[in-house]
Amino acid sequence: MNYETYSLIERYQRLVEISCDLSSTLDLNILLNRIVHAAADLSEAQAASILLYDEKNQQFFFQAASNLDSPMMQGLVVPFESSIAGAIVSEKKPLIINDAQHDPRHFTKIAKPTGVLTRSLLGVPLITKDKVVGVLEAINKNNEGDFTEEDQKVLLALGAQAAIAIENTRLFQQSDLISELVHELRTPLASLSTASHLLSRPEINEIQRVQLIHSIQNETNRLSEMASSFLDMARLESGRMPFMHDNFNIREVLKDSQQVMQYKAEEKKQTIELQVSDDIPDMVADRNKIKQVVINIISNAIKYTPPGGKIIVAAAQENDEMIIRIIDNGHGIPPEALPHIFEKFYRVPLLERVATGTGLGLSICKKIIETHGGKIEIQSQVNSGTTVIIHLPLIKPAANQF
Repeated sequence: MNYETYSLIERYQRLVEISCDLSSTLDLNILLNRIVHAAADLSEAQAASILLYDEKNQQFFFQAASNLDSPMMQGLVVPFESSIAGAIVSEKKPLIINDAQHDPRHFTKIAKPTGVLTRSLLGVPLITKDKVVGVLEAINKNNEGDFTEEDQKVLLALGAQAAIAIENTRLFQQSDLISELVHELRTPLASLSTASHLLSRPEINEIQRVQLIHSIQNETNRLSEMASSFLDMARLESGRMPFMHDNFNIREVLKDSQQVMQYKAEEKKQTIELQVSDDIPDMVADRNKIKQVVINIISNAIKYTPPGGKIIVAAAQENDEMIIRIIDNGHGIPPEALPHIFEKFYRVPLLERVATGTGLGLSICKKIIETHGGKIEIQSQVNSGTTVIIHLPLIKPAANQF
């Protein structure tokens, strides 16, 4: 048996092992990470990446790379038109390019965050049941060689397994989220049904009628918030939410968030105090999504803090992290509820009477922060208040970044 044949058999044996490994997880991020590392290994490439395809919007989302630790690259939009990935999807055929730098379809924005200059590329479509899931690409054949037909065959085989695994994971996440949403819809729909029925009764007085109308408005707003939150969560879990890389100062974001929530705080005679030094360094993250997280947490603080309370919004650099703290002196969270606080649709039982919500806000915040490579934690004591701590890696702006 010659070396080439033995090497090819070894690669197919490894492929069988990988196929079993891919079917053992229903976490999309873990799955994609396993796929790109397997692709780089099997094709003997320097790196590999996955671009998931959004058929509705005719674009790709860069989702994973074997040489990229920052999960924030998830969602970087790659155009369908005039891109190598677009050509692979259009033809539904693999493609080998041995001089990518001189190919006008090459998408260059990946080079800076990954630190890899693409010389050669092998791309295969991820297809299951005639549905295009995305594109799997191997980057730079080891020892500066060219990708071969054997590499292509092995990567096609991996791609077929990967497409099935990705689609199964998405379907599982979607069905799980939909079942939870349907369950949560029952309460506001029941309230709307009851209120509309009572409004049709001739014996209700004007005061009762106004109360019922107010109830209908509240439940309608709740349904609208739930629908928006559900879509955000679905995009985050399926990898279809793009993340931008903005250079900004966190003080500006916190001040904007304070101003947005000021009116609601004043309604409850609360104060929002900003504690951020003027010399705090700039950072790189998705400005709008960080602002979304901060506003959500301030909103929760206002809801669960009694009238006259105080909310502190602070930020400081600690080592290589940006730490944001949002502190209130509200009702606090019981210790038995803290382990569940980031679960989808979870609401603290004893606080449901204080304020209503969708139960998705903190889950979305956690996902956004984790996608930035950070973490979010909550410290709380009943009747003493709550502190939400956000850890973000302090990625400093670089010259000509993106």
